[in-house]
Parts: sequence; C-alpha cells; structure tokens
Amino acid sequence: MTVAIAIILSALAMTLIVGVRYLVTSGAFAAATKWRHPGLYTGLDVQMRREIVWSLASATIYGVPAGVVAWGWQNRGWTAIYSDAHAMPLWYLPVSVLLYLFAHDTWFYWTHRWMHRPVPFRLAHAVHHASRPPTAWAAMAFHPFEALTGAVIIPLLVFVIPIHVAALGFVLAVMTVMGVTNHMGWEVFPRFMWTGALGGWLITASHHQRHHEQYGCNYGLYFRVWDRLCGTDRGIGDFARAHARAKDRGGDGSGRASAAHRSRADHAA
Repeated sequence: MTVAIAIILSALAMTLIVGVRYLVTSGAFAAATKWRHPGLYTGLDVQMRREIVWSLASATIYGVPAGVVAWGWQNRGWTAIYSDAHAMPLWYLPVSVLLYLFAHDTWFYWTHRWMHRPVPFRLAHAVHHASRPPTAWAAMAFHPFEALTGAVIIPLLVFVIPIHVAALGFVLAVMTVMGVTNHMGWEVFPRFMWTGALGGWLITASHHQRHHEQYGCNYGLYFRVWDRLCGTDRGIGDFARAHARAKDRGGDGSGRASAAHRSRADHAA
C-alpha cells in the first residue's frame, strides 16, 4: 500500500468516526430531549434535517486533517501524542487536558467573535444561526469555511503540546458533549455547574442560549474567561421563552419538572 493510499484511508476512517460520533451523541441527547421535554422540537423537522446535512458535511472537514495527523502519529511520529503513561509525570495528565481545553476555548472565542463581523457572518456563520432555536443536532451545523476554522485547532495542538492518547480522547469527548449539550435547548447539567461560583466560569447551555438569542455576546465554548475579560459576557439565558415558543408551535416544551425549570430560568431573564 502506498503512503498516499494509506493517508487517504486514514482520512476516510476518521471522517466515518467523526460522523458516527456526531450521530450517536446528538441522537442520544435528542432522545433525552424528547423524554425530558416532549414537544420541544415539534415543528422543527425541516430544520433538524438541515442541521444533520450540514453537520455530516462538517464531519468530513473535521475528519480529513484528523486522519492525516493520526496516520503521521502512528507511522512517522509526527506529533507530541504519547501512549506510555510514564513518558510524562502523572500530574501532567490533567494539566494537559486543561491546556488543550483552554487553548481550544481561546481559539474558539476569537474565531467565533470574528465570525460575527458582518462579512464572515453573512458568508458563513449565518448557516449556524439559521437554527432558531438550535437543537441537539445543530452542534456541527456549520458552513464549510467555518467548519475548517474549527477543524484545524486540535490537529495543530498535538504538534506543540504533549498529551497522552487517552487524555486526548477525553478532550475530544468533552468537545463533542459540550458542542451538543450547549445547543439542545435545556440544561442537562446540575445547577451548581451553571450558577454560583463555578457557574460563573463554566459554559453550559444556559450561557450559550443567550448567544443564540442576542448574537453579540457569550462567544466562548468551555469557559467564560474571555467573555468576562472582553466584556462580552451577558450572563445566562432564559429557556422558558424557548419552551413557550415550542408550545406555540404545537408541542409541550415544558416536559417533566417544567415549573422548576422555568423558575431556574426566570432568574436569568
């Protein structure tokens, strides 16, 4: 097998992995939404199909560079990824995860904020914001140009920041889960993660909901650090209004424990 064919096969395999990972994760959280908040996605079938099509296209754009880098790591030792747990001190494992998450969050904040400038928004980012409201299927619903800006950061980081292969897998899992849960229209995480001292620094769906409502704020992905430093943090959003709109579309977006959820959301309005 020639090197070119091997790289192509690796890229195809990684594209398949990214696509299946998206379908499984988004599908699982969409099913959880149907159980917890029946009717929240009522009337959004056309939108969700569009989200799936854009997301699977994005999976290809994410998968190709990841596949090339994966081949280079396994066959040429290109990257700083290591598999021997003793190659670095054990305390470095959580540190490396935090380094990757912070670097990714920094890249995401500034590219995302740039995407909200008139020209890039009109040309690319409008595809993502066409989801009103976003659903669990919208996590990767990007224009190809925007998908490309997101696809390069992790493959670049593995060349400069050492990380154990298991820690890298954890980072990718966090990236996938947060991308989906930030868009699904309700808060899946416990209250302490989005209110109080910890919630003041972490981003969950409550924080990202306000971005999709007001656009010019709350640009981060994992942490509120850059939003707070740059004055673009406008707090957490109000799911009660989104759920009320779902009722107007003919669904019961409140679901189980709706009164308690609205009470939590109302304080942020």
